[in-house]
Amino acid sequence: MLTPERHQLILSMLKEKGVARIQELVEQTGASESTVRRDLIELEEKRLVKRVHGGAAWPQNKIEEPSIQEKSVKYAQQKIAIARYAASLIEEHDSIFIDAGTTTSQMLPFIPHDQIVVVTNGVDIALELSKRKIKTILLGGELKAATLSLVGPDALKTISQYRFDKCFLGMNGVDGEHGLTTPDPDEAYVKQLALQYSDARYVLCDSTKFSRVTFAKVGELDQVTVITDDGLDAEQNSYYAIRTQLKVVKA
Repeated sequence: MLTPERHQLILSMLKEKGVARIQELVEQTGASESTVRRDLIELEEKRLVKRVHGGAAWPQNKIEEPSIQEKSVKYAQQKIAIARYAASLIEEHDSIFIDAGTTTSQMLPFIPHDQIVVVTNGVDIALELSKRKIKTILLGGELKAATLSLVGPDALKTISQYRFDKCFLGMNGVDGEHGLTTPDPDEAYVKQLALQYSDARYVLCDSTKFSRVTFAKVGELDQVTVITDDGLDAEQNSYYAIRTQLKVVKA
């Protein structure tokens, strides 16, 4: 395969997947690992890709955020596996915060107890919990249509009234250097307070979110347990396992 063809294949993969590991690129291109690494250096110099630990990423705008409809159809199997495990951590009589998001919302069918209290900023999550007759408190605030989340000063004021046994947060970026990030500062503030007011803190995100950085900082990796799918390679797994409590579930 000629170099331009290989570069085009790499770019096509990254545009479709967002992030790809070195080994994936080696398998798809049929080139050696050293050749693929040189390709990524060249493509990064042209600002066409971003090299990350263990692979490369499509250079996403840091403030860009897909809608809930776009996110809900991506990596559905992985999100269900992550959410199922997260829900198993809920104990009877827990007070918990469930963040708005397409992965956290997958927890709802698997919650094992009805005798809990849930605080959420997700409108769709609150509606589903009400069907289970689970006591639910919906934060006030401004409705963000793209994610069906409530944000702003009223949301911050409401959440500050509560304390949680556990919180379950979605996240757009998990990075060894920059920590936990999300595109919207208003959503970041809500997540920050959820972390502050919780005894146990869990971040739910599929493996494509690793080595990604978005606009607004939420917290540090050592603050949380990150629950993810088995899409990380051995090198990534080792890298992140020493930076955060990492729980990998089979998708």
